[in-house]
Amino acid sequence: MKLVRPKERKHTSYCYTCPPENPLWFCMQRLFEFIGHHPYLTGGALLAAVAVISYEVRARLQSFAALSAMQAVRLMNQGALVIDLRSKESFDAGHISEARNIPAAELESQADVLKKWRDKSVITYCDSGISAAAAARTLTKLGFTKVFNLEGGMNAWLKDNLPMTKAAAGGKANSK
Repeated sequence: MKLVRPKERKHTSYCYTCPPENPLWFCMQRLFEFIGHHPYLTGGALLAAVAVISYEVRARLQSFAALSAMQAVRLMNQGALVIDLRSKESFDAGHISEARNIPAAELESQADVLKKWRDKSVITYCDSGISAAAAARTLTKLGFTKVFNLEGGMNAWLKDNLPMTKAAAGGKANSK
């Protein structure tokens, strides 16, 4: 079926795949016809699009103000505050030297204790870097200006063979 537009009407929107005499709505009908004839192909394309979008959103959320382990070491040498967001047991099992343990759930309530660090560098980390990115966003909302997230968390720190400290039974930290 070939549809020819009348000479007196001017259409400004045309489909680039159709001849110029067919308006855009005719091409949309062809799209719906294709979808009706190929539901599995269309469903697969939509599923792939959703997977790509969710992956990209997840990657963007994790990479909020992300630092590599080496960049974090540089900031720590310049006097940055390091906040360990893991549980007390994980912190005692091993943590970055001079890190403060503030579990992620208590971060907002502890913000007043950290107020002297609002204009200084703050590095947050967890096991994998996911909750540290959320904590970095939270600290930014609370007025902290230089907040960073250790990309990959403690796993990346250990992968790069960087030193960690373990808390001894007496409460003192031992370097490893």
